Amino acid sequence: MQKRTLGRNGLEVSTLGLGCMGMSDFYSGRNEEESIKTIHRALELGMTLLDTADMYGVGKNEELVGHAIKNHRDQVVIATKFGNVRGSSGGFLGINGRPEYVKEACEASLRRLGVDYIDLYYQHRVDPKTPIEETVGAMADLVKEGKVRYLGLSEAAPNTIRRAHIVHPITAVQTEYSLWSRDVEDEILPVCRELGIGFVPYSPLGRGFLTGQIQKFEDLAEDDYRRHSPRFQVENFQRNLDLVNKIKEIANEKDCQPSQLALAWLLAQGEDIVPIPGTKRIQYLEENIGALSISLTDSELSRINEVAPRGAAAGERYPEAGMKGVNL
Repeated sequence: MQKRTLGRNGLEVSTLGLGCMGMSDFYSGRNEEESIKTIHRALELGMTLLDTADMYGVGKNEELVGHAIKNHRDQVVIATKFGNVRGSSGGFLGINGRPEYVKEACEASLRRLGVDYIDLYYQHRVDPKTPIEETVGAMADLVKEGKVRYLGLSEAAPNTIRRAHIVHPITAVQTEYSLWSRDVEDEILPVCRELGIGFVPYSPLGRGFLTGQIQKFEDLAEDDYRRHSPRFQVENFQRNLDLVNKIKEIANEKDCQPSQLALAWLLAQGEDIVPIPGTKRIQYLEENIGALSISLTDSELSRINEVAPRGAAAGERYPEAGMKGVNL
C-alpha cells in the first residue's frame, strides 16, 4: 500500500488508516471475532494506521485492538486518544485535559493495548478549563519518557493548534472531513499546512451516509447513535440523500462505489491527508482500499465540488451537546 508522512518529524503511515470505533461502540451489529479478522486483513493489505480511543466502548476498543495486534506490533502505527471521560456504564462525564489526568489516561491505554508505547497520542477534545499549554506540556513529558512517539489534537481550533505547536511539535490534527463536512478547508487545514502538521479526517464517509447504502431513516438500527444525529433527522435526511445520489451518479460513471469516489476525492485534496474510514467488516475494508486505485481528473474534481460544495449538507455534525465539545 502507498504511504504518506504525517507532520515534519517523519511519521510514515499507510495512505488509508482504519477507524476502529464502530467495532466496540455506537453502531449496531458488533462482533469481536469479525472485527479482529478485519484488522488482520487490513495488516495483510499493508494498512498500518489503526485509530482508537479510550472512550470507545469505555476501554473495550483499545483492548480489542491490543488483542488483534498482539503478534503484529512492528506492523502497526497505533493512534489512540484521551480527554473524553466516560463512566463505567458509558455515561459522558466531561472533558479532562489536566496534566495529571493526561498521564493517568496514557498509563491506562498502554495497559489495555498491551504495548510499551503509543505511536500517535491525541487529545480527543480540548478541555476549556485547562490551558492547552499545560495539557500538551504533559503530553510532551510522555514523549520524553518514551511512552508516546508523536502528538496529535482532535477537533482543535486554529489558535489552539498554534499554541499547542509552540509547546511541542504537533504531528497530526484529526477532525471530521468529507464531502459533506468541509468546514476545515476555511481555517484549520490551512493552519496545519502552514505549520507542517498532517491531517487525519475521521468520518470520511459521512458516518456511512456517503456509501449510498442508507436510503431511509428506518435503515438505522434501534441502537444506532446516528438516529440522534441532526443530519439523519427527517427534516435533513432527504436533502442529504439528494446530495449522496448526485455523488452516486458520478461514481456510476466511474464504475466505482460512492464510498470509493468520496475517499478518492479526499485523498486528492493533498498528500498530507490520511483518512481513517471505519469498518468492522472485511468486505467494506477491501472496498475502501479500492479507492486508492481511483484517479480523478481536474474536470471530475470540479464536478464533484459543484455537487458537494462547502455547506451542502443539511444539519449540524453533532447534536447540541456534542457540538459543545468542539473547540471553536
